[in-house]
Amino acid sequence: VLLANIAAMYAVYHGPEGLKNIAQRIHRLTDILAAGLIQNGMTLRHQTWFDTLTVETADKAGVLQRAKDAEINLRTDIVGAVGVTLSEVTTREDVVRLIEIISGKAFSDDIDTLDALVASSSTSIPSAMLRKDAVLTHENFHLYHSETEMMRYMHRLENKDLALNQAMIPLGSCTMKLNAAAEMLPITWPEFTEMHPFCPPYQAQGYQIMIEQLSNWLAAITGYDAMCMQPNSGAQGEYAGLLAIRRYHQSRGEGNRHICLIPSSAHGTNPASAHMAGMTVVVVGCDENGNIDIADLKAKAEKHQAELSCVMVTYPSTHGVYEEGIREVCEIIHQYGGQVYLDGANMNAQVGITTPGFIGSDVSHLNLHKTFCIPHGGGGPGMGPIGVKAHLAPFVPGHSVVEMDGVTTQGAVSAAQFGSASILPISWMYIRMMGSEGLKQASQVAILNANYIAQRLKDDYDILYSGAEGYVAHECIIDIRPLKANYGISEMDVAKRLIDYGFHAPTMSFPVAGTLMIEPTESESKVEIDRFIDALLSIRAEIAQVDDGVWPIDDNPLVNAPHTQYELVQEWSHSYSRE
Repeated sequence: VLLANIAAMYAVYHGPEGLKNIAQRIHRLTDILAAGLIQNGMTLRHQTWFDTLTVETADKAGVLQRAKDAEINLRTDIVGAVGVTLSEVTTREDVVRLIEIISGKAFSDDIDTLDALVASSSTSIPSAMLRKDAVLTHENFHLYHSETEMMRYMHRLENKDLALNQAMIPLGSCTMKLNAAAEMLPITWPEFTEMHPFCPPYQAQGYQIMIEQLSNWLAAITGYDAMCMQPNSGAQGEYAGLLAIRRYHQSRGEGNRHICLIPSSAHGTNPASAHMAGMTVVVVGCDENGNIDIADLKAKAEKHQAELSCVMVTYPSTHGVYEEGIREVCEIIHQYGGQVYLDGANMNAQVGITTPGFIGSDVSHLNLHKTFCIPHGGGGPGMGPIGVKAHLAPFVPGHSVVEMDGVTTQGAVSAAQFGSASILPISWMYIRMMGSEGLKQASQVAILNANYIAQRLKDDYDILYSGAEGYVAHECIIDIRPLKANYGISEMDVAKRLIDYGFHAPTMSFPVAGTLMIEPTESESKVEIDRFIDALLSIRAEIAQVDDGVWPIDDNPLVNAPHTQYELVQEWSHSYSRE
């Protein structure tokens, strides 16, 4: 979503006329380039184009060498031809250089003459393909075409949301932690932003160093032997990891292994990814404490042993506790020839303390937008690279076009070999600045914060799950179902009322309906956590007011929440005071 927002703001700033002007200029320069190449004796493979030309040449090696000497990249993989694409940063001078480099001759004509020629006679876009309807008709694409107006528009949008720069976002299972300014800054540097994903590797050595270092750090953090940096999201990472497992089994002549065991507490993406990878999902039950039912797992692994592909588990569990039987789970699956996929969503409770590799897992995806600080939210995660044990490394996604060290020849799951590589500096900066001790401390503080919340709330709310010694991991689930049964106040009412107190609502009804799942992360100070706890305790006291009949069930601050500024300044008709 970070990249989508950047693209959206580009459209807002330029608007339909601005974007059309940019497109027309690019096309006009492409027409001029085409005319100049033809004038210099070159043949074009096509008669229609927008911004890209394919130019026939009998001296391809010479053309590419001249381009390389001039520090210009042309497309190289077309038989008997080269490709060239122009963009909004192309200049008139660039066009002249391209004509001379591709044709091997000096350009003797005048750009203005060619411009006049193509302006009057261009047929490179057939009239039937010219768009006639209006685009970007919403007023937001017509109002903000100066930097001042754009800045104000973005600030107004920010004020409509409740974000981390205003208050804690206690979403469980999402790790909404601080995205520090120092981590974000490098993604604005042209050395990262202006690099084409398919430029020759020798021109992207800085990227390769960064990606290799980040891969090594992540491997050390997870206890795996290798990392694949390609997947573009956590769900895509799941898919990529399951594909690696499938390919591994096929390489051993066991392509019949298609059963994927998944606990009933799993993230919804787990069964979805398994189905997409061509697997058959068999659900494993959980016990009353939220842990995987080991007996059920063993029975189903034994029953399906000939066809068992893998198990997908989350650690700590989706219920917010450290699954004490996790190693036994791994041993059972390995005993019957399967692989262990450990969902990396809750790595914020592992880093520096334990690792998936140490636990016994074979593959995990890492949500860099959760544990490793790439911005998260709005429905579009950042990156989901996968860590694997050595036996799975040859089977991770690769690329059909790019040949370089560390990239397999397997099929890709993303268009570029390193996914959205331009946002990887965020996680690189986070790990580099934190160091090993800082990363471990972050996990410890995240766990401490969650347990502090659970301990302070346990007398007023039911904490749904805890470990054998009464502790949670890095998040806790409070059960609102008894309150709904006794007083008619639902988890929705509590979530809405928290907004009045200035807090984003926790995760609601996941993984258990009628509950609120809270994850404070390490980013929050005790002051803010106390403010959040005090809000929940105050809300509990308000529920008591409903129970005591002070406020009616259908007109109280909880069922009517949130109270907007507009509502507060209107005529007041509720049974409780405006204050």
